[in-house]
Amino acid sequence: MDEQVGGPGAGGGKMAAAVAGPELRCVGFVGAGRMAEAIAQGLIRAGKVEAQHVLASAPSDRNLCHFRALGCRTTHSNQEVLHSCSLVFLAIKPHVLPTVLAEVAPVVTSEHTLVSVVAGVSLSTLEELLPPAARVLRVSPNLPCWVQEGAMVMARGRHAGRSDAELLQTLLEACGQCEEVPEAQVDIHTGLSGSGVAFVCTFSEALAEGAIKMGMPSGLAHRIAAQTLLGTAKMLLQKGQHPAQLRTDVCTPGGTTIYGLHALEQGGLRAAAMSAVEAATCRAKELSRK
Repeated sequence: MDEQVGGPGAGGGKMAAAVAGPELRCVGFVGAGRMAEAIAQGLIRAGKVEAQHVLASAPSDRNLCHFRALGCRTTHSNQEVLHSCSLVFLAIKPHVLPTVLAEVAPVVTSEHTLVSVVAGVSLSTLEELLPPAARVLRVSPNLPCWVQEGAMVMARGRHAGRSDAELLQTLLEACGQCEEVPEAQVDIHTGLSGSGVAFVCTFSEALAEGAIKMGMPSGLAHRIAAQTLLGTAKMLLQKGQHPAQLRTDVCTPGGTTIYGLHALEQGGLRAAAMSAVEAATCRAKELSRK
């Protein structure tokens, strides 16, 4: 570890009583992958937490170097993160989750709030692998958290209170939009927004390639396509309009847009997009049952 920090003592299989509660403003990450780094970066840039009050763990230095570049502390000990931080993000791969939770469960105390960003793992599974009464929340983020424009949802476990949810929501707003939902909607969010990033990129690429086909330089076409998506999204969010209303505002009788929309309908864009969200959501539900 780069720097030693103290914290509550270890306990047994049951919820350990906190000896000296860890600092609330010290945020921990068990796992240091791309999503963990994106969340940490958002919290630091927004001033929600100072970099030196972030502690991340991982088995090797391959990802920890990115946390060090942000000014964060790092360690190879998952338990040390729990000893040092009261709010801990679990950002690991699903297949190693049981092993990691078995390792940290003895040091989970009544002071800890555990936030899982592990895809496809339900709150009930997390609670089964942790001490009784552990406070657990589940967050479904997406990649634009990297640029503080994420679309996230979160769900509370049985023992997480309103104050836990409010604290987490306040923190995660540094990374974009975050809303609390029933857990049943988390898999739908994965299909809509987690996978949706790839769907939107595919559409942006297709828009640009249409312009390239008509003679526009590639770089310019891709920049304009991306900016068109950004501007449209901002209008939808700021005006609170239904997309159909904004689409209607762009159309004029006999104009270019209605001809283009007709071509999209002929190509089945609407049905394909709906089917993509449905397929991704169904796959997320399948993974949750494993």
